[in-house]
Amino acid sequence: MAFPLRILLLLFLSIPFSESKSNLSFDYYKRSCPNFEKIVRETITTKQMSNPATAAGTLRLFFHDCMVEGCDASVFIASNSFNTAERDADVNLSLSGDGYEVVIKAKTTLELTCPKVVSCADILAVATRDLVTMVGGPYYKIRLGRKDGLVSKASRVEGNLPRSNMSMTHVINLFASKGFNVQEMVALTGGHTIGFSHCIEFSDRLFSYSKKQATDPELNSKFAAGLRNICANHTTDKTMSAFNDVFTPGKFDNMYFKNLPRGLGLLAYDHALVKDPRTKPFVELYATNQTVFFQDFSRAMQKLSIHGIKTAINGEVRNRCDQFNSIQT
Repeated sequence: MAFPLRILLLLFLSIPFSESKSNLSFDYYKRSCPNFEKIVRETITTKQMSNPATAAGTLRLFFHDCMVEGCDASVFIASNSFNTAERDADVNLSLSGDGYEVVIKAKTTLELTCPKVVSCADILAVATRDLVTMVGGPYYKIRLGRKDGLVSKASRVEGNLPRSNMSMTHVINLFASKGFNVQEMVALTGGHTIGFSHCIEFSDRLFSYSKKQATDPELNSKFAAGLRNICANHTTDKTMSAFNDVFTPGKFDNMYFKNLPRGLGLLAYDHALVKDPRTKPFVELYATNQTVFFQDFSRAMQKLSIHGIKTAINGEVRNRCDQFNSIQT
């Protein structure tokens, strides 16, 4: 009987757990760390009040983390002489320090209250939700219990995150490979309603659109003139940036979608959303109905938050968000 039992055990252990939701629950920390969400909420409130860019920075950080290796805080790992980590991949170098800081601050407080219990991945998921809500966006419930990943490599980033110059077909296929349909993709893109983009990401629309026209003619003319002024020194100053939503940049609303038909989309991808027949209907829907946008965004974020999650079998609760436990002394 021992032999068949051993075979059954091996088969059981071979079942992939990375996408499993069975170990997650809404009240995961009810007993082990009852003040978890209160501590995170207090931390993000203080940070957002002192630096209003925190919400957008954390939302972008969450997206970049989840799209590569899943929602496992692998983007927090610091590089060392043996490994170049995710956060040092080219596309991640522009991630805001505010997102990192608010999660690390919450983690530090939680380690004093309930040490070695709460994962950095869970902190990031809840901090993102609370910050979105704080700046006017929807509240949505998040399942908890995800573990921190054991792998973080810059070489695995490329091809897993959309780029501003990708074709719409490329971006749709990228999201599809992660299990998201077109409507979910457009809803998640609505996160562009807060925050900013660096000039380098859209400078070609302003200064080198084509041989005949330096500026993209479909950009609103006054908007383009303002952007050319803001981004005049973008080749020497890589920090130059502009708000994604020129009207309500600090408020999570549906203004981003209202702006697109007016030629006020900052990135080439933003503008393509309102031109491509596969995405245009959703842009128009969200532009006219903020309630539907909030509902779809909430569902898409809940789905994203459990993408590629790690459990105890292939993850850990890090003592520090920027280091794997195995290399700590």
